[in-house]
Amino acid sequence: MTTTPGFQSLLQGFFTDRLMRQRQASPHTISSYRDSFRLLLHFAQRRLGVQPQRLTFEQVDAPLVAAFLDDLQSARGISAASRNLRLTAIRSFFRYAAFELPKHAAQIQRVLAIPSKRCTRAQIGFLAREEIDALLHAPDLHTRAGRRDHALMLLAVQTGLRLSELTALRRDDAQLGVGAHVRVIGKGRKERVTLLTKATAEALRALLREIDAEQDLVFCSARGTRLSADAVQHLVSKHVDRAAQNCPSLASKHVTPHVLRHSAAMELLQAGVDRTVIAMWLGHESIETTQIYLDADLQ
Repeated sequence: MTTTPGFQSLLQGFFTDRLMRQRQASPHTISSYRDSFRLLLHFAQRRLGVQPQRLTFEQVDAPLVAAFLDDLQSARGISAASRNLRLTAIRSFFRYAAFELPKHAAQIQRVLAIPSKRCTRAQIGFLAREEIDALLHAPDLHTRAGRRDHALMLLAVQTGLRLSELTALRRDDAQLGVGAHVRVIGKGRKERVTLLTKATAEALRALLREIDAEQDLVFCSARGTRLSADAVQHLVSKHVDRAAQNCPSLASKHVTPHVLRHSAAMELLQAGVDRTVIAMWLGHESIETTQIYLDADLQ
C-alpha cells in the first residue's frame, strides 16, 4: 500500500496557515486544538505503536479517531460535550486536509462523518436585576481597587463583553464623549462597537483619570499588568460573597464573569430587544447561539 508522507507537515500547516494566518484564530482556540491533537498523537502511539514523527496520514483513519473519542469518554471520563470539542478540532483539520490531499477524499469523508454525541445542554446562569444591583454596590468605592472592580463589573453586565475582551480593553478602545462606546476585537477577530450607558461611561472616565497616563490597559493589576482570568474570577467571587449578605439569593449561585455576560443578554431580551440585535451586541457568529437566552427566559 502506498503511503503518503508528510502528516506532520500537514498538521503544522493546519496550525500556522489555516488557524493562525487565514482564520486568525484566538489563542484560546489554538490552545484547545493543540491539546486535542496532543491527546490524539499519544493515543495513536499507544494503539499503533508508532512514534508521532513516523505517523502517516493513512493511519489516522475513521476507526482510529472513533476509538480515540471512545477512549476519552471511557478511560478519561470526559463529558459528551468535551468529547465533541475534540471532534470539532479533528474535523477542522480534515476539512483542511481535503484541499491538500484530494486523493484521500474517501478517508477524509469517513472521518468527517463521525457524529457528535448528543448531550444535555445545561441551563445558563444569570442574575436578576436585584442581584446585579447588590453586586455592583459591593465594592468599596473608597479604595482604588474597589472603584476598578465596580467599573469592570458594571461594564461587563451592561455590555456583555467576554472576559478576554474586558481584560484586553485599552484606553483608545473606550470613547467616552458624545455617543460613548467601547470597541473590541472578539472571537474570529471580529471587531464590534458597543454603546455605553451614562453610568458606565462615567465610571470608566473616573477610572481612567486615576490611572497613570502611560498605563494603556483600562483594567490592570496593582503592578500595572493585565488581569488574569483567575484574578477576575477572584474579585467577582469576593464581591458576590459580600453582596450575598444583603441579597441572600446570590449565596446559592456560582457567579463567574461569563454569568455577567449572560445577565447582560437576559436584560436585553427581557426588555424586548430582538434576537438579531442581541447576537450582534454580544458578537455571536450565529443568531442560533442566542437561542439559549430565549430558552432560559421561558424557563
